[in-house]
Amino acid sequence: MESAFKTIAVIGKYMNPEIREQILMLADFLTTHQVGVLVEVTTAQQSDIQGYPIADMSTIGSQAHLAIVVGGDGTMLSVARSLVDYNIPLVGINRGRFGFLTDLSSDSMLSCLENILAGKYTLEQRMLLSADIRRFGEVIDSGRALNDVVVNKSGGVRLIELEVYIDGQFVYRQRSDGLILATPTGTTAYSLSAGGPILHPTLNAIAMVPICPHTLSNRPIAINGSSHVEITLIHAEDARVHFDGQMQVSLQQGDTVVVQRAENSVTLLHPEGHSHYGMLRDKLRWG
Repeated sequence: MESAFKTIAVIGKYMNPEIREQILMLADFLTTHQVGVLVEVTTAQQSDIQGYPIADMSTIGSQAHLAIVVGGDGTMLSVARSLVDYNIPLVGINRGRFGFLTDLSSDSMLSCLENILAGKYTLEQRMLLSADIRRFGEVIDSGRALNDVVVNKSGGVRLIELEVYIDGQFVYRQRSDGLILATPTGTTAYSLSAGGPILHPTLNAIAMVPICPHTLSNRPIAINGSSHVEITLIHAEDARVHFDGQMQVSLQQGDTVVVQRAENSVTLLHPEGHSHYGMLRDKLRWG
């Protein structure tokens, strides 16, 4: 059966020379299955991949029908933000530690891809968050996140003070180390370490999780994914907003971070028979 994926992009973890052999193995496998291969330009440069067409992210977005991401969850987060507007399914091969997003193992990747090319897979939509940083009423910066948007103190010992509104309604003024707004995908990341709930990835919801709040009654809550959240920095000597822990913007007192669901979602491709609960049981070492 001819694959529906005529052209597949291969993207590897940057600054990791160990993935070169794996990238070449994937490219050769796809070529033998009459699939066009694009190797992401930085991956090709850093791993010295030759003999295959190279492409930047915008070219991959316009030409590829599937992107294979080799690395850990951090690599997948970066690629997802770059390709979210192109509606290209992503499949992840885990070279990291946990692999909540990159669920194919290196040992089984070729047999799994054989099935995927034969149409044996499931698709899953994952929401992102978008955030604007406003200063004196003007948007000074913005970003998107597949895992989480985090407002927190930079490195000092003093707490920061935040005022939070949801859909125009005052929620609380909080003194803490910060506040995490996590997508369901992000509830197995920083949010989980801060005591937040695990949400099923298909839920239209946002977890709002305080980081070390000064008042013990400040508990994590889950809110509607369509909510409009405003976080205003009332007091802080040094604070920042982070997007997936990979991008950051410095904040000043009086700045407001406005967070809501992003317009587009990311499509993840899983092998046939993939179980979210089985993945949690394996990664979190449940009974």
